[in-house]
Amino acid sequence: MTRIKLCGLTREQDIEAANRTRPDLIGFVFAAKSRRHVTPERAKELRGLLDPSIRAVGVFVDEPADHVAALLKEGVIDLAQLHGHEDDTYVEKLKGMTDAPILQAFQIRSEGDPAAASTSRADLILLDAGAGDGMVLNWEWLKGFDRPYYLAGGLNPDNVAQAVSLLHPYGVDVSSGIETDGVKDPDKMQCFVERVRAAHTAIGSHRQQK
Repeated sequence: MTRIKLCGLTREQDIEAANRTRPDLIGFVFAAKSRRHVTPERAKELRGLLDPSIRAVGVFVDEPADHVAALLKEGVIDLAQLHGHEDDTYVEKLKGMTDAPILQAFQIRSEGDPAAASTSRADLILLDAGAGDGMVLNWEWLKGFDRPYYLAGGLNPDNVAQAVSLLHPYGVDVSSGIETDGVKDPDKMQCFVERVRAAHTAIGSHRQQK
């Protein structure tokens, strides 16, 4: 099943909508410069409202590894997503401090960028076009990419089914694509999740027919 991550949740009503739509993961952004930034205290409050079956991801930009590890150990988040200039040395250091999965994001701005992302020491990788700004990644660059990855960058309810059908990513990640006027839209959240799952089901049916 294609994993679904709804990122940048900041309000109680965002969590309520996630509990109804049941994505696999939600994301809390700890990067101070992001308009979706939440403090560790706020994330802990929101996590307390989250359905236990949904995993929480913390998004960090060049944060000290011990700060990231502390949030993982406290159970505020289940996974760490690295969105800055973290290198393999940083990843290995963080791995030595926690058993939690580490997801490393890469900005794909040219045809050769996916190859560099494939060598990451992180448990999972995410391929993005920008930094939560809704830019669409050039999907042609990902055809034939053989490491499992989360696809991000400009996804929304209108194009995500096509992306899943074309690329078969391990998972999809969305933030601005499920917002209206800068805040999470529960209808768009529901629609996004439904269309990913419908696309995945259609792929399975097509394979069985072969």
